[in-house]
Amino acid sequence: MAIVTIPAESRRISDAGEIKAFLAEYGINYETWPLEDRVDPAAPADDILAAYKPEIDILKEQGGFVTADVIDVYPDTPNLDAMLDKFNKEHTHTEDEVRFILQGSGVFHINPGDRPVFGIEVWAGDLISVPLGTRHWFDLCKERRIRAIRLFQDTSGWTPHYLDDGVHAGYEPLCLGPAYLGGTDGAGS
Repeated sequence: MAIVTIPAESRRISDAGEIKAFLAEYGINYETWPLEDRVDPAAPADDILAAYKPEIDILKEQGGFVTADVIDVYPDTPNLDAMLDKFNKEHTHTEDEVRFILQGSGVFHINPGDRPVFGIEVWAGDLISVPLGTRHWFDLCKERRIRAIRLFQDTSGWTPHYLDDGVHAGYEPLCLGPAYLGGTDGAGS
């Protein structure tokens, strides 16, 4: 389950209902999908996509998505730092950014502009949909591991539109991990 952190308010939200309500104020959809008994999260991408086909099909129908894939990032991924430099700078997209986390963890930072920046730490089982045009950036947590299903409305895939104000430079990833919630699965921090 995710944790929302609002550094300027020294506030954290860890209750699923409160997270969903808070994020809805910004047009961000948050939900959890089942992991147990579905498919091994380490299975080949085609098996993952087949196992979550019912949920993916619903998202495709509701959001106009035309394709889905699985991104798989490890600490030893070739050119990892260059890849992360594309994600960890404030940007927007011309389509919704939808991610279902299968393994690992990371933080979506959201800059609403008229309210404080906040972070959404996501772990395995979390689905997040950041609306098009939302100012945001993404950081991996310290283990630098994430595996996620991504959905796209444009077949060209992930296309960022970077912003020049440098807000992202003033924020750390904020990863707390499941220990913060009393969990022991090792997926975060």
